[in-house]
Amino acid sequence: MLVFAACTREGPKPQKLTLYCSVQLEWCELIVKTYSEATGVQVSMTRKSAGETLAQVTAERRNPRGDVWFGGTGDAHLQAAEALLTEPYRSARLPELHAWAVDPAGDGRTTGLYLGALGYTYSREWLEKKGLGGKPTTWSALLDPKLEGEVQVANPNSSGTAYTLLATWVQLFGEDQAFAFLKALDKNVSQYTLSGAAAARAAARGEAGVGIVFLHDAMTEKLAGSPLELVTPDEGTGYETGCISIVHGARHPEAAKAFVDWALSREAQELGERARSYQWPSNRSAKPPAAAVDLAKLKLVDFDLHRFGRKAERARLLARWEREVRGGGR
Repeated sequence: MLVFAACTREGPKPQKLTLYCSVQLEWCELIVKTYSEATGVQVSMTRKSAGETLAQVTAERRNPRGDVWFGGTGDAHLQAAEALLTEPYRSARLPELHAWAVDPAGDGRTTGLYLGALGYTYSREWLEKKGLGGKPTTWSALLDPKLEGEVQVANPNSSGTAYTLLATWVQLFGEDQAFAFLKALDKNVSQYTLSGAAAARAAARGEAGVGIVFLHDAMTEKLAGSPLELVTPDEGTGYETGCISIVHGARHPEAAKAFVDWALSREAQELGERARSYQWPSNRSAKPPAAAVDLAKLKLVDFDLHRFGRKAERARLLARWEREVRGGGR
């Protein structure tokens, strides 16, 4: 009897973690592989955009299936926090982080992972072919009538990039002037894409003259061999705070906390560059990617994520965009 018990005694069950990942697939796969090898935790990962993940977490609120949500624009994470879809957690690593990353929601329900600045990109070959003269340096340059049908930017209803852009221009110019700018820009837009990175790919392939994007997405295309130039507009620009959150009611809460602690570490954040991701890491000791835009050289707005990350403000601005820009111009 004792021999039978010894032979059938089970060891500790391996820890499990369900990860919702909203950065590019290569980065998602690399963090899963690295974390699993280092800890033995079995990680089940689903890659979706920030908007898609917010919709999934909302749909699953009565029966949560995910544990951690990694990456994606901060406004989506703030909406989840506002709806109490995520769990307060203050990692012991918070003192290691830049101030903008410590508590974006103000209630401990999300933490900043990285920062990515907005701008636009164009092909040197395209600029020469069009005979458009010197290098553009401003947002207002995008209103040039010579650019009619040459600009691509994402739809703010589907893209965190484009919503961050909308919020940026409201903060830079004031709301009424920002919408006047958007209506004027609409004359030059050939397509409102579903995702923000699509505009960078279109510029890289010569399908658009200008792509308004997060600059790290344009850098990915440039380093892949496309003759792209990156513009950080003279008027100033906004940025995303990519976040990490624990899902409220997570099935593996302790494993979720341990993963968040790891994700905020220097070692974990330096994985981004290996996955050809060029955002600025939130951990102050993490070495930024060599190709990352130098934040010290950018004129960044004091981005009010508390205001523009709220559901009601987002809905109001998107309704006005549909009414005055998309609906009025097309």
